[in-house]
Amino acid sequence: RTCRQLERYFGDSQFRFTLPLAPEGTPFQMRVWDALATIPVGESRTYGEIARRLATAPRAVGGACGANRIALVIPCHRVIGSQGSLGGFMGVVEGRPLDIKRWLLKHEGYRFGQ
Repeated sequence: RTCRQLERYFGDSQFRFTLPLAPEGTPFQMRVWDALATIPVGESRTYGEIARRLATAPRAVGGACGANRIALVIPCHRVIGSQGSLGGFMGVVEGRPLDIKRWLLKHEGYRFGQ
């Protein structure tokens, strides 16, 4: 089931995962991950926007994103820096993970600089 949904996602950028999830995390991380799941395909939110919604700090949101072990399914790649920078991905702020984040955003139709 997971493989089929991954194939569908990579074939259709508008596909939304419907996998039953039971991620392990703190109650705070779960709140952040729930908020991430509401970001539509092709759109982004800043760490600050998510933080304001949850009455917390942007760095705390970033920490929860970094702890997300199913980053494609719980879409932390849709969270960016306040000035349009990519921010981090998969717990790091440079290197190959950011190339992956950029690719995922492009795949979903996100328009950089708009």
